[in-house]
Amino acid sequence: MKDFAAIDFETANQHRSSVCSVGIVIVKNDIIVDRFYRLIKPSPNFYCRWATECHGITFNDTVNSPLFPDVWAEIAPRIADLPLIAHNKSFDEPCLKKCHEVYDIPYPNYTFYCTLQASRRYFPRLENHQLHTVSAHVGYILDNHHHALADAEACAEIALKLQML
Repeated sequence: MKDFAAIDFETANQHRSSVCSVGIVIVKNDIIVDRFYRLIKPSPNFYCRWATECHGITFNDTVNSPLFPDVWAEIAPRIADLPLIAHNKSFDEPCLKKCHEVYDIPYPNYTFYCTLQASRRYFPRLENHQLHTVSAHVGYILDNHHHALADAEACAEIALKLQML
């Protein structure tokens, strides 16, 4: 498959519904054709120190940001029927499902693929399978790790290199 949407979420706290940013990279015919990034006011709206230390986003950054339903209204038409791919879908897929649940938005059962799982199969001897390690291994330098758009771009590049879809 040559068409997909790479997705990455950052969260404000331990709740999967606390998405505070999203990055989407749309790939059509093996070419990146669209990029999308938004800050989101999380639910519940509080930040843990460890989350902010990881991605740098604070309460003040998102206090006036749109809620998930408004941001998802911009994203849904972009991804249409595309399969989604994430590096560690066991994090990103539950975030998406929980946000749909919290805001009572019907969840359309997106098909998710995982570059983390694929990298473990394709590159079993890597020292680890973290996003920055795998992206460097396939020749893509991830400069801004834990920025949702940068991570989605790295995920898309890994998927393109692996041709896993």
